[in-house]
Amino acid sequence: MNAVTLKTDGSIHLSGKAVDAERLDLLSCQIALEEVYTLRCFFMMLANYALFAKLNAFFPTYAEQVQSCPEQGCDAGLLDYLEFGKTVEMIGVPDKRLEIYNSLFGVRASETSEIKSMQLASLLDVPLKLGRLKHVVFGDRVDIFEFDTVYTLFEFIDGIAWQLSFHGTPEHCELRR
Repeated sequence: MNAVTLKTDGSIHLSGKAVDAERLDLLSCQIALEEVYTLRCFFMMLANYALFAKLNAFFPTYAEQVQSCPEQGCDAGLLDYLEFGKTVEMIGVPDKRLEIYNSLFGVRASETSEIKSMQLASLLDVPLKLGRLKHVVFGDRVDIFEFDTVYTLFEFIDGIAWQLSFHGTPEHCELRR
């Protein structure tokens, strides 16, 4: 599988060189994140590669929100980092169903938490990492198996768009600790 590196300046590098044209074939590439990658870097990538921003109808709204944020310091200090993860979950007996989904959540002191009650402006500069695959069998969250995995550029873009689509809490209602 071809691999690309997502850089903090919003560029995508393939074989050590910046990709200067929009290429749909990159969507199937495995991704690696440059150190200290953030949601701000993600939105810079979407600005640089506008075709990828067309993958989700919410991206223009997010882009407006990002533009209205300060250029730095958009970290509420509530999280150590954001983690993009993948879950494979077997559900139900005897009618078994398998669900595979991506998620974006916050991590603080090794504890995960939902981020949908947080404003985008408080998440933009929080470090973003790729997590391991979690395998949940029959809803038993006590025994969760974790595995190394890979993420494609499409999974990453679509997964972040999906998670952010749940963000709609007005700023004055944002939960704080």
